[in-house]
This record gives sequence, C-alpha cells and structure tokens, in this order.
Amino acid sequence: MMKRVSNIASMAILLLLGSSLVLTGCGNQETSTSASAAANIGGLEVNELRYQGGIGSVTYPELAEDLGYLAPLKLKFIGNTISGPQDIQSVVTGDTDFGGAFNGAIVKLLSAKAPITPVIAYYGVDDNTWSGYYVLDGSPIKTARDLIGKKIAVNTLGAHHEFVIKEYLNREGLTADEIKQVTLVVVPPVTSEQTLRANQIDVATLGGVLRDKALERGGIHPLFTDKDLFGVFSAGSYVLTNKFIKENPRATRKFVEATAKAIEWARTTPREEVVARFEKIINNRGRKEDASTVKFWKSTGIAGKGGLISDVEFETWVNWLINEGTIKEGELNGKDLYTNEFNPYFNEKK
Repeated sequence: MMKRVSNIASMAILLLLGSSLVLTGCGNQETSTSASAAANIGGLEVNELRYQGGIGSVTYPELAEDLGYLAPLKLKFIGNTISGPQDIQSVVTGDTDFGGAFNGAIVKLLSAKAPITPVIAYYGVDDNTWSGYYVLDGSPIKTARDLIGKKIAVNTLGAHHEFVIKEYLNREGLTADEIKQVTLVVVPPVTSEQTLRANQIDVATLGGVLRDKALERGGIHPLFTDKDLFGVFSAGSYVLTNKFIKENPRATRKFVEATAKAIEWARTTPREEVVARFEKIINNRGRKEDASTVKFWKSTGIAGKGGLISDVEFETWVNWLINEGTIKEGELNGKDLYTNEFNPYFNEKK
C-alpha cells in the first residue's frame, strides 16, 4: 500500500512540474513551440497548405491528398473560386499558399513584378479536353466580324478565354478598334449555357463537363475552339511565392511531387475509376455540391508528363503580350519564368 501511495505521489509531483513548465512557457513561446513541432512532421517545414477549390470539381492537389501522395502535408480549404487571376492574386497577398491560373494571366502578373513562380501545369487542351465558344443553332453569327457589337460570356476577365477570343479576332483580321466593340461579360460557368439559351448573351464559353452537358441538350454549335487555334498544350500552372519556395523547399517539393503523381494517376487510370474517385472525394468533403458534372470528365488535358512545363507554354503568352503592347520586347523571357526543379518527372528527361 505504501508503495502505491508513493507512486501516486510521484506522479502528482511530475504533473505539477509539467504544469509549471507549461505555465512558464505559455503565450507566444508555447504556440511557437507546438506549431514548430507540428510543422516538422515528416521533415517538412509546414504541415498544411491553404488553397481555393472549385464547386463540383476536384483539383489535382485534392486528388493527391485523397490518394495518400500528399501526406504528411494536408490541404486547408478556404473557399471556392472561378477566377484564375483572383486565385493567383490570393497567393501574392498571402491569403493562400498556392493557386492556379492561365499562363497568360501569370505572365501578366509577373510583368507587374509579382514575386511568384509557376511550379507545375494543372490544366490544358487536348483531343478530349478543350473549350468552345458556342452560339445557338440559327444564330446570325457566322464569322468573327459578326461578333462586333455582340456579347461573349467568359468566367473571368484577363484569363484564358479573353486571350483566346482576342487571338481569334486578331487572326480573323479585326482591327483593335473593332475588337473593343466585342463585349466580354463575366458569367459563372455553371450558368453560361442557360444565359445563352435565354438570349441574354450571344456566345457562351463552354468547356469540359459543362460543354458536354450542353451538347447533350443540343441546339448549339461552336463558332471556334481553343484547340483550333493553339492545338495541344498545357494552358495553366500552379504558382507559389518565391518566399514560400525559399523558406519551405521540402514542402514545395512534396506538393509538386504529390500533384505530379496525381496527374499521372488520372492520366493512366481507367476513366471510370477516375470519375468514381472524383465522386467519392466530392461526396465525402461535405460541401453540399452536385457531383454529377464529373461524370463527363475525359482527360487531364495536360501536355507534359506529371505537369512538366515547357518553354513555349510561357513564351507564347510573352510574345502575345508584347504584340498587345502590354509589355516591352526583352522585358520577360518565357523560359526564365517557371521551374520544373521540384517535379519528379523532370529527372526522366535528363
């Protein structure tokens, strides 16, 4: 009995000593110590990455987390976005840790001296995945010139669709003044088809699952497509701030490696299995979303293995912005704007 009392007393003393240590280390020091301990799980500098998602869709970092490739890193969802420029601007302001946008929008932000670096491609255009610019059957719009004075719906300004539309108009011979008379209207992608059918716009930009669902209903056809203009290419990249990369090189590598593996998993896995995985992810995350659109998923659309970026995918838009007068000749060099350093598939090319 005495031995048991002695043991209890010893435990009590240890608890009191532990409490006093906690009390003397409270406040910022305690928070800093516990945060540091949590962050160094798996030898990484941070243990979570803040990001924005998309309603009813699955990003490749989300897929990577679900497949177990991202662990011990975790994703922290802070909201949804339909705008690439807004997504990467949130990275610049520090509201998120990574974000993705059309490469032309990234080049434009880099021309404004934004301290970011593209690290992996995350969407693109191929034979199965592309965007079309649709008119109603029977529409009087037959050529680019017919678009003067008309309205085209896009998901956001200053991104993929605006660049493609202006390139189409340029190639078809419209002058700068005539192009200004073509109005781009911001419409959420999920309502673009409905807005077109209600004759509130003249052209709807539709891609991926939204395009295929609209085509199932019939009554529309494309005036032109981004694949018609540019062929197969990776169109957008995820960016990190230069500060984040410098301070968190291991976490950066983990993020890129995991995302690259998820892209290749989606590329090499039977389509039905990919769709089923996307549906599971959407249903399990509890955001009250409609998962029906992912049934129309066909391909990643990404040109480079594991999201590898190529020089031309940035040089194209550097030259485009030079021709538009947005930046000066020699101001930016496409091959210097991104890095494949952290992508595991980059080593396969060496």
